[in-house]
Amino acid sequence: MKILLVDDDPRLRELVRMALERADYTVITAADGQSALTQAGRDAPDLIVLDIGLPEMDGFEVCRRIRASSEVPILFLTARDDEIDRIVGLELGADDYVTKPFSPRELVARVRAILKRTHGRGQGSEARHGDLRLDRAAHRVWVGEAEIALTSTEFTLLDHLVRHPGQVRSRRQLIEAHWGARSPVSDRTLDSHLRNLRRKLSEAGAPEALETVHGVGMRLGGL
Repeated sequence: MKILLVDDDPRLRELVRMALERADYTVITAADGQSALTQAGRDAPDLIVLDIGLPEMDGFEVCRRIRASSEVPILFLTARDDEIDRIVGLELGADDYVTKPFSPRELVARVRAILKRTHGRGQGSEARHGDLRLDRAAHRVWVGEAEIALTSTEFTLLDHLVRHPGQVRSRRQLIEAHWGARSPVSDRTLDSHLRNLRRKLSEAGAPEALETVHGVGMRLGGL
């Protein structure tokens, strides 16, 4: 699989490139936002590792422009352990983030987990709930005839709810469904993704698709 690595620090870029290539990924690199946009459009990577603190055009703006036409998974790199950066990134459509300094092994593990979620779904497996239809192999979702573009995280959360029709799923269950049982992901991070998912479903004609059960969790509503 092909990964686009975007960071303006040549030493870090080389370190991460070597770690990813040792894990059998093909790596292309960019040192700034404009080059990243060009490479993303030309080379169609399977995942983008994107530094927030880029010169001239920061990672947030790069993510925003990519999300205007693509749902390729994005893993943010941030030099600050600042929750607001993480929330903004996730609201823009990033799938995960790693805070600098980090170990190359951790980064490779995060990349592998995202790609497994995105590309590891059963071939030809479809699911339906009312007017909602999911194609897990193709990573596509429709409400009626309207197709919705979802990020990897949004797709996994919706798929988890579809797999448990009528059941209320707790926040912890939703977090574990995507990030794993030992994940330190906060409720605020989950809320950012659920808010984006709810908005997209509403725009497709399903405003009541996600039902919040206060103090308990969330379930899939009528469609």
